[in-house]
Amino acid sequence: MNLAGLSLRDLEYVVAVAEQRHFGKAAERCSVSQPSLSAQIRKLEDLLGIPLFERTSRRVLPTPQGEVVIRQARVVLEEARRLLALARGTAGVLHGPLAIAAIQTLGPYLFPHALPAMRRHLPDVQLVLSEGRTDGLLEELREGRLDAVLLALPVEAEGLTCDALFFEPFVLAHPTGHRLESLPSIALADLDPGELVLLEEGHCLRDQALAACGATTRGMRHATGLETLRHMVASGTGYTLMPRLATGNGEAATVGGLVAYRNFQGDPPGRIIGLVWRASDPRAAGFRALAQSLRDATPPGLRRIDGSADA
Repeated sequence: MNLAGLSLRDLEYVVAVAEQRHFGKAAERCSVSQPSLSAQIRKLEDLLGIPLFERTSRRVLPTPQGEVVIRQARVVLEEARRLLALARGTAGVLHGPLAIAAIQTLGPYLFPHALPAMRRHLPDVQLVLSEGRTDGLLEELREGRLDAVLLALPVEAEGLTCDALFFEPFVLAHPTGHRLESLPSIALADLDPGELVLLEEGHCLRDQALAACGATTRGMRHATGLETLRHMVASGTGYTLMPRLATGNGEAATVGGLVAYRNFQGDPPGRIIGLVWRASDPRAAGFRALAQSLRDATPPGLRRIDGSADA
């Protein structure tokens, strides 16, 4: 095969279509007309001798052979970016678009605290923020669709690097007027697992809460998200462990005074939040500097952690 017929731009088109599942949206993302993008992908398919996508009037899906090519295209593009960074002497510098995601139980509550520091530290970066569940975010990170992720450590995945940022304690959220309100202090031993409500399976916070309480999921009620969990507590369904950042202030956090929050006595249960990126990313120095800026802006009520924890 003549490599002269293969360009990095063509690979960018293929990855864009794979991620957008739409030729028009992919063309918009690549700042090119849809006919041009479609023509280039057809040329690449002819060059490779395989169809990369299933095309119907309603959807676009990678073929099994296309999935293999798309995965390798991401590797090639990542290495091309590394080459350019080294050639320009900007290895380790964060600039241009930067896709950062956080787990759903963290992002909406951390970003308001972190964004001022991130904007000051990254004046030449266009931040693209999103959220999701741990497994999905790590998959997107490995495939190059995300540059870094904020989540609870540890991370059991090869090829990733982590920097621990801070410890976020859990607090007890219970309905106002609950029997626990009369206790002068709260310990995990005071909790009845039968009254515990948790997030549904797939959320790391669910597993952390179960581990902290030594409970099982038998007969337990579940919520699809943290705000629904808060409203379940407000309705009197039961109580739960809530990350400190999610307790907020004012009527929204207490659902009009229907939810009360209590700190645990002694060493509270909680989670370590860290910044995670690919170990192969040439911008490692930039991510470590970003982690330090986030550490310096540790929100009130959380304990800063100095040091790294490579995965």
